[in-house]
Amino acid sequence: MLLLNQRPEHNQPLVAADAEALGMAGGERAERYLKARQNDAETPLHALPALADELGIAALYVKDEGLRLGLGSFKALGGAYAVMRLVLEEAGKWLGRDVDIGEINDARVREIASGMIFVCATDGNHGRSVAQGASMVGARSVVFVHAGVSRERVAAIARFGAEIVDVEGSYDHAVREVARVGAERGWKIVSNTSWLGYERVPGLVMQGYTVIVRETLRRMAEPPTHVFLQAGVGGFAAAIAGHMAVMLGPRRPKAIVVEPRRSACVYASVEAGRPVTIVHQQPTVMTMLECAEPSLVGWRVLARVGDAFMTVDEEDAVAVMKRLARPSGNDPAIVSGESGGAGLAGLVRAAGDSHMRTALGLDRHSRVLVINSEGATDHGRFAELVGMAPEEVFLQTAESRSGSLS
Repeated sequence: MLLLNQRPEHNQPLVAADAEALGMAGGERAERYLKARQNDAETPLHALPALADELGIAALYVKDEGLRLGLGSFKALGGAYAVMRLVLEEAGKWLGRDVDIGEINDARVREIASGMIFVCATDGNHGRSVAQGASMVGARSVVFVHAGVSRERVAAIARFGAEIVDVEGSYDHAVREVARVGAERGWKIVSNTSWLGYERVPGLVMQGYTVIVRETLRRMAEPPTHVFLQAGVGGFAAAIAGHMAVMLGPRRPKAIVVEPRRSACVYASVEAGRPVTIVHQQPTVMTMLECAEPSLVGWRVLARVGDAFMTVDEEDAVAVMKRLARPSGNDPAIVSGESGGAGLAGLVRAAGDSHMRTALGLDRHSRVLVINSEGATDHGRFAELVGMAPEEVFLQTAESRSGSLS
């Protein structure tokens, strides 16, 4: 299914708050702050010429977030960054002056941070980022997880010292519980989705994601013509498409938003012409994208810079995981988690459909960017779906680094 953006806001400028969050100054600050973390390193940008040829396009690039800061996903850039910003702002209030990132480890700042508690809901990856950020600055973290979060992912969050709170229901129910409990106890809510009256912190989370755009464009001789972006609540897709629009202006790529057919709250909102809550019928293998309500900030941005919206099926996601693990020609092997390759799954589906190709302007001259948003954050599940352990794929990756542009 494919919907072109026909909303009146399409191609209009971002509203002031979103332009500030996703603008150049915000992106530059995010890069500078995140470089202060130990083991900070740029993630690779891979060229996949063999797959590009099969899809009938000029070039295909995969920005691989699977090893970002050892957390396994792009989420490492968002939650931890927001925690750092909030700690420094709190320190500034106590000290009566601006406090910059160079002071993040100063004794007085850490003393202030030790009295702060950060709380979030997660499908697995965002909670790990918030927990890591809190651990780094000496603060506490509480992470609400629903029954669909695998025990391996929960254990990875707990390793950073987070208190784990199990909740019934879905991710969206966990988000509501975080909003309620956080407000009652005065904890700092660091959500990757936004709702009425709560927008600034999710904007900071999205600002952290803009680092992906900045790294990618520095590595490409020419900007992409198309970018396929997976969406859960829509914050990630909005951050990437929004920052690209700011950086590239009229040269920005067409942004195609891809969701699981079983959990397509952004797509349903486009159909309805307003943000809507969907009712889940079946769980999706793309667990990190299983969300029933779009982020209000994400929706607002995507209404302006999202050019098309589409869905993919369960088998599409699994097929991409397998294809990236077992590449053709000289393409590099890539470890992609269940949700990580959803954008590529959208491209594969669109490239194989003549009507979609025409609607999206995909042809032999197209340069397409997709983002592998997560690696194997659940090794057992990856091996079950792909038929290979992540370590086996990593071995191939090490042997095929010639396909990387980094």
